[in-house]
Amino acid sequence: MEMQLPPHEGDELSVVDMHTGGEPLRIIHSGYPEVKGDSVLSKRRYVLENLDHLRRVLMFEPRGHYDMYGALVVDSELLEADLGVLFMHNEGYSTMCGHAVIALGRFAVDYKLVKEPQSPETQVNIHCPCGLVKAFVEYSEGKTGGVRFLSVPAFTFATDVTVSLEKFGDVTVDISYGGAFYAFVDAKRFGLDVTTSRTRDLVDAATAVTNAVKSQVKLHHPTSDDLAFLYGTILTDGKDDYSSDPTANMCVFAEAQVDRSPTGSGVTARVALQYHRGLIQLNQTRTFQSGATGSQFTGRAVEETKCGEFKAVVVEVSGRAFYTGVSRFVQEPEDKLTHGFLLK
Repeated sequence: MEMQLPPHEGDELSVVDMHTGGEPLRIIHSGYPEVKGDSVLSKRRYVLENLDHLRRVLMFEPRGHYDMYGALVVDSELLEADLGVLFMHNEGYSTMCGHAVIALGRFAVDYKLVKEPQSPETQVNIHCPCGLVKAFVEYSEGKTGGVRFLSVPAFTFATDVTVSLEKFGDVTVDISYGGAFYAFVDAKRFGLDVTTSRTRDLVDAATAVTNAVKSQVKLHHPTSDDLAFLYGTILTDGKDDYSSDPTANMCVFAEAQVDRSPTGSGVTARVALQYHRGLIQLNQTRTFQSGATGSQFTGRAVEETKCGEFKAVVVEVSGRAFYTGVSRFVQEPEDKLTHGFLLK
């Protein structure tokens, strides 16, 4: 028997759920009101100011959870874009998300958001708030597979920056941009290991770094003030020298949200940092592993470029995303918890 929605009032919200390396992505398929704005960045501001209650409905419990991640497909002002996208999480709206781009690449081909698919790869141009990202989706005999994408210009903002943490004292961090800004620290500085330590301890250390950098370091981005904020902290295993062996990291972003994947924009920023330090060369592929799940992405710098005053690189990141289901959500008027809640 086909499952039907029970009698209800109000609009439905339809979603497609996926995951990339274990990190969830809830793609909003229908039910959102019109998102106004003449650019993807202005649409990002519009949903923050006018539709943020729907982010809480879909990201928070009882329909989501503390670490849920979402994507809302919107129109783009760029003629070359196949789709625009707004990213959402437990705190608000990101400017870039690599794991989401990998999933959206498959989704765009499978749900016919692009023209006739091509083998062996179909290109999908995705306009993210940080800029246009080109994804390439494996396609053969009607089936989609792995996805690689080319980042917006990624650059190192600052190296060896000392910040003071109340619990841990002075800590030296690097700050790099891969569509969003991240602080990078070797987890051993805190006596931790990104693959074996308790997640709670890793979150506490990373959150302390994030709070310190936010309060003590002023960031800027050459093209937009909307991009000039620290998204999170990535704790690493310290293995930054080029090697064929995987290097692991754990990303804690937004409001202490833990990325289950190696973090696509984080891999982008980390490759840019390694290239800046002369630890890798162009077209040297590295494997990056999630400290949370063991899932892997690959990343490599493929081209030198500029982003304002910063020397930058275009980074290619590759991974796989998988479907987990579809859902249709309703909101009953008498439900006092319908707008969502979070347990920390």
